[in-house]
Amino acid sequence: MSELFGNSDAQAAFAAALRGGSLHHAWLIVGPEGVGKASFAHRAALRLLAEASATGAVAPGLAVPEGHPTRALVDAGSHPDLRVLHRLPKDADKPDQDLARSITIAQVRSLQPMFATTPSMGARRVVIIDAADDLERNGANALLKNLEEPPAGTIFLLVSHAPGRLLPTIRSRCRVLRFAALDDTDMAAALRQALPETSEDEIATLVGSGEGAPGRAIRYAGLDIDGIDRAIVAIAGDGDPANTRRAALAKALAGKGNAARYEAFLDRVPTLIAREARGRSGPRLKTAIDAQAAARDLAGAALGLSLDAQATVFEMAAIVATLR
Repeated sequence: MSELFGNSDAQAAFAAALRGGSLHHAWLIVGPEGVGKASFAHRAALRLLAEASATGAVAPGLAVPEGHPTRALVDAGSHPDLRVLHRLPKDADKPDQDLARSITIAQVRSLQPMFATTPSMGARRVVIIDAADDLERNGANALLKNLEEPPAGTIFLLVSHAPGRLLPTIRSRCRVLRFAALDDTDMAAALRQALPETSEDEIATLVGSGEGAPGRAIRYAGLDIDGIDRAIVAIAGDGDPANTRRAALAKALAGKGNAARYEAFLDRVPTLIAREARGRSGPRLKTAIDAQAAARDLAGAALGLSLDAQATVFEMAAIVATLR
């Protein structure tokens, strides 16, 4: 399990609760997407299960050493006291393709047989939900029942990028652990660990484009994200009166093999518009706010509705052009 960078206060707060013996049964791990919340949840789960097991010693803190029996089971995905709920592939035969839109009630209910028995290898079991924002309404209600009457020895770790979307009753039954964007030093360290073959020049570019979220930056690796940003900024600068820039961009991003760059473009435009808005006031600020909302809506619809990529890029670039 790789080292976790940044958010030392959040990690220390959880470690202190674990050390103090008054661990809450449900934790809501909140913060921007891509800053390490899920990685922390898996690290915390490993520690909880290792401490509860009857084999292998662990030093203070959250780390579990290589070779610990619990770590071997968790790494193999075969620990009987750990469950992870996340969105499943739409087609089980194509696990690397589209995911379902939500975590279903059936997935939540699949936990019940485990809850009907005592933990298998110690005094604890752990359930990770990544992300709780993805729970369908009925699934959220089913989870709420477990949070209201937690099975003995069970710790819930809920990852959330947008906790305001969760049921208030779920939030009220959890202890909140807040994660924040990483600073540039921690970002660079996290990226060097995750992308050891990447040049320092690209690391620097990814630090800037990742906005404090290593997970986002890693998705951008190898996509010439700097080139995409330059194209967006150029259109914002002169409005592209002859449509040449947006036409070229649409053609380049919609071609075969460009799906990852296309998705990065959709992700980058709202972010860059928001950055532009920070230096504006009055009518120009309103223009940027309207453009950012339109870009965010189009980006959300583009993938969910499988909109034509070339037409979408052209339309998105037209939104950017209104910033001039």
